[in-house]
Amino acid sequence: ALGLILPWACNAIYFSEGGSLAPDVFFRDVSANALTTGITLDVYLAALTFSVVVAQDSTLGGRRWALIALAFAVGLSFALPVYALQRRAQVG
Repeated sequence: ALGLILPWACNAIYFSEGGSLAPDVFFRDVSANALTTGITLDVYLAALTFSVVVAQDSTLGGRRWALIALAFAVGLSFALPVYALQRRAQVG
């Protein structure tokens, strides 16, 4: 739940202050300095790796594509625990 609430609380503030998903504005903002650039690259590379692993996980069936979309539309900090819980339910 925290992986959904905390990032999106910050996103809500960003958008309420005039933030945008327009590529020129968004990429300017996520690369405002070396710290934000590093965090952005770290999260996007982790989400890309997560997507490759999930895409190859045939035990999920069609849900794997929803998990990949979830990672980029909602956030990796939400999609990764959802994936882990689904895998655990299959094993347990």
